[in-house]
Amino acid sequence: MQAPPLAALAGGAWASHRPAILAAPASLRRPRRGALRLPAWRAAGGGRAPRLPAKGAVLASDTGADEEVAGPSPLLDVRSGQEFVLRVRKEVERGKLRPDVADNFENLYYNYKNAVLQNGDPNAYQIMLSNMMDLFDRVLLDEENPFTFQPYHKAIREPFDYYTFGQNYIRPLVDFRNSYVGNISVFSDMEKQLRQTEADPAVIALSLERSNPWISENIVYVAGDRVLTDPLCKPFSMGRNLLCVYSKKHMNDFPELIEMKRRANTRSLKEMALLLRGGSHIIWIAPSGGRDRPDPLTGEWHPAPFDASAVDNMRRLLEHSGVPGHIYPLSLLCYEIMPPPQQIEKEIGEQRVISFHGVGLSVAEEIKYGDVTAQSRNADEARGTFSEALYNSVVDQYNVLKSAIFRDRGAVSSNPAISLSQPWG
Repeated sequence: MQAPPLAALAGGAWASHRPAILAAPASLRRPRRGALRLPAWRAAGGGRAPRLPAKGAVLASDTGADEEVAGPSPLLDVRSGQEFVLRVRKEVERGKLRPDVADNFENLYYNYKNAVLQNGDPNAYQIMLSNMMDLFDRVLLDEENPFTFQPYHKAIREPFDYYTFGQNYIRPLVDFRNSYVGNISVFSDMEKQLRQTEADPAVIALSLERSNPWISENIVYVAGDRVLTDPLCKPFSMGRNLLCVYSKKHMNDFPELIEMKRRANTRSLKEMALLLRGGSHIIWIAPSGGRDRPDPLTGEWHPAPFDASAVDNMRRLLEHSGVPGHIYPLSLLCYEIMPPPQQIEKEIGEQRVISFHGVGLSVAEEIKYGDVTAQSRNADEARGTFSEALYNSVVDQYNVLKSAIFRDRGAVSSNPAISLSQPWG
């Protein structure tokens, strides 16, 4: 019997690029548990990732085939942050790294260092430097042999584990003492609906890796082209299951590319339909169409309004999948870790501001289309009513998370509909 596909309609302010998301089942690999000290971090496969030629790096050809590219790391002898920055600049002189990428990378290094050093771990500096060296290795390899994402990209777990790399990079930025998950039992219900006969962004995976590791590792992100082309984002994207699309917000940035982008999105939509028809998939879509930003007048963060047509398109895809589908409202709060720019930018390669902070993730009970639209007079009204019901649930969850994390109320912010917990504690 096929397990049903699930849809989680997401809102809230995201730490990084905010895509719509799908999750597909894969072989189970249990992720790391909790924050690790440096020796355990490395023993578990974190920290300095394999750089021996036998390991190599996974790159994609134009046909999507994987190949190994071997070669020693230029960073094996780096022992300090100063040496690291000098080595980055040296790669520019050697012609191995574009100057603009190097500038953004150096900016990222200082931001990441300042954030990680706030977490209180006595080994924070070594962990920070190790993670930045791992990222620089990945960036250099991609500069030499650019990775091309196919419409449906499966997370690269070997010979280099990009998923674990991403987890280890974000983990020291999360203040788990001030982080919460809402309605952990609903996540467990979702997992049970999916896992019958079949086997980020990182904040979601870190929040669920102890209580719901299958969901943590098997989400498929519907990723916009910016996270697939930005040199500093690509290594993290390579470690996630992705459906690759062009964002509506950037569709008209370059008029000569509009038709190509539309054709590419059509291919990705077909891939999504195939995944849904296969069952055992969890869909997470951000119906606002991008990352949330603060109100320009008040500076307050809040979930951006949902696009009712995007919600309805997702619902109809589920209805036509041939297996029962379920839709859940989900909220994620983590903008303090890596907020987006204040304005939507046209060019790739934004500056990154990073901090150490608590995060929140919550899901509410399934919302059924027939239940909330029974009194609607026509299809248009029903579409708006359903979208509004999902959005209101997301906002309610977001406000509870905000109260717990930013007003220091912790788990007492829970209410009868939203129960907060710390499943990693």
